[in-house]
Amino acid sequence: MARVLVVDDSPTEVHVLKGILEKNGHSVSSADNAEDGIKAAKAGKPDLILMDVVMPGMNGFQATRALTKDPDTATIPIIIVTTKDQETDRVWGLRQGAKDYIAKPVDEGMLMGKIKAVLGK
Repeated sequence: MARVLVVDDSPTEVHVLKGILEKNGHSVSSADNAEDGIKAAKAGKPDLILMDVVMPGMNGFQATRALTKDPDTATIPIIIVTTKDQETDRVWGLRQGAKDYIAKPVDEGMLMGKIKAVLGK
């Protein structure tokens, strides 16, 4: 069981992801913007972060870059989960330090497979 931080400004998306993760035995916390997500990651040291891109203020690419460059959070794997499904977005997200990239709407099987691969479990 992993501790997963979901960073997404959509309550609906958080609800959907939380439902999938909890059903599969993970514990979930959430933040509704990138700045709070960074604070929550530093405070709670989750095993994994699911990061949206399009949010008010700092976006998910910027937050991913900040988290992967900070020694306190650099080892926490990040999977970007976003509506931005262009190949250029995927490449840019991975360049910012994300371990994987999933386009919404999220397929449960694909999400759980990627989580397993990233966490090595």
